[in-house]
Amino acid sequence: DSLGLASGPANVIMQLAWPEVGWGVRESRVDTGNVYKRPFKRARTTFQYLAVATIGTDEDKRLYREAVDRVHKLVHSTPQSRVKYSAMDPKLQMWVAACLYIGFEDVFEWLHGPMTEADRDAFYASAPTLGTTLQVRPEQWPATRAEFDDYWRDGLTRIRFDGPVAEHLVGITELKMLPQPANLLFGRVSKWMTTGFLHREFRDELGLPWNPRDQRRFEKFLAVTARLNGMLPESVRTLTYRLLIVELRWRMRTGRPLV
Repeated sequence: DSLGLASGPANVIMQLAWPEVGWGVRESRVDTGNVYKRPFKRARTTFQYLAVATIGTDEDKRLYREAVDRVHKLVHSTPQSRVKYSAMDPKLQMWVAACLYIGFEDVFEWLHGPMTEADRDAFYASAPTLGTTLQVRPEQWPATRAEFDDYWRDGLTRIRFDGPVAEHLVGITELKMLPQPANLLFGRVSKWMTTGFLHREFRDELGLPWNPRDQRRFEKFLAVTARLNGMLPESVRTLTYRLLIVELRWRMRTGRPLV
């Protein structure tokens, strides 16, 4: 559902919660992928990856993987880096993919209600392409939802936001990467919404304030938007993802770079 993209900034924060991933993005020398320098391109490539990984063909996945690999090979630590990292590291990519899966699961239940255990298992069975479309090896992906839960709990013990990474991420929540007056008009509500979508562990580690009143207001927001989403035909609800696939294939036909 296109409305699920509203939770995107929160999911980025979750992905960057491992220091190796956070510093990799913060220190990246690939300016074309820098959200503060190319915010609209960064948004397009991020959401297009999700579209490819979920509804793209095998050929779409292969070509997008190759394009992303060319960029990721340039993202690695230097002797001056605080932590050692590489964007080609399958272990780090597994964490990113796990965050994406949790995000999809959260969005599904927000917009369509709680899943049964059978539904959850079926939903999980479609998840590996969120990682295998990049560097995650099929055997890395936990075989069952229970094994994934163990992986997730272990991953939560590694989250840490160092000062420059935290500043980078809080700036995203406040839309500081966009030209004015976007930050002035929408920065406060964007930060509030992003904080609401975050799981408590990430919210607390990043130091974002949240109280019971915020939670009640956020739950009302979720209920209203879910009701509105349910009134739309599926062709409208999924339009953004399908348009991203159309745009991807236009880029393929015209020889334009995918990322």
